Amino acid sequence: MSPQLLLLLADAILFIHVLFVAFVVLGLVAIYAGYFLGWRWVRNSFFRITHLCAIVYVVVQSWLGMVCPLTIWEMALRAKAGVDTYGGSFIQYWLHNLLYFTAPEWVFMLVYTLFGSLVVASWFVVRPRPRPRHH
Repeated sequence: MSPQLLLLLADAILFIHVLFVAFVVLGLVAIYAGYFLGWRWVRNSFFRITHLCAIVYVVVQSWLGMVCPLTIWEMALRAKAGVDTYGGSFIQYWLHNLLYFTAPEWVFMLVYTLFGSLVVASWFVVRPRPRPRHH
């Protein structure tokens, strides 16, 4: 596989990673904003279950000291392409700066856990609608 294709795949994984983070963070913002603004879609049970599962995955991963598989795959592709894992395209540079911070692991575990607690609290503040039963 050519280095350009490997870098393109790495950038695609990074983009998916950013979308996942945006879903988790902006999803919670939307849930609470929707509560105050009367948006019915924020009570959709599929959206809420998917959102809850996403943050639970992040929190459990941090408690277990695991690195996100998306990060592992992206860095492996960059290494296989023969480039520095922190260098690369403009998109890669800015998306990395948005996603990756330098701090002790306990800081991330605490932040993820607190954020996850806000997501769980949203189930009680902004109750999801039960799924309609089809007969």
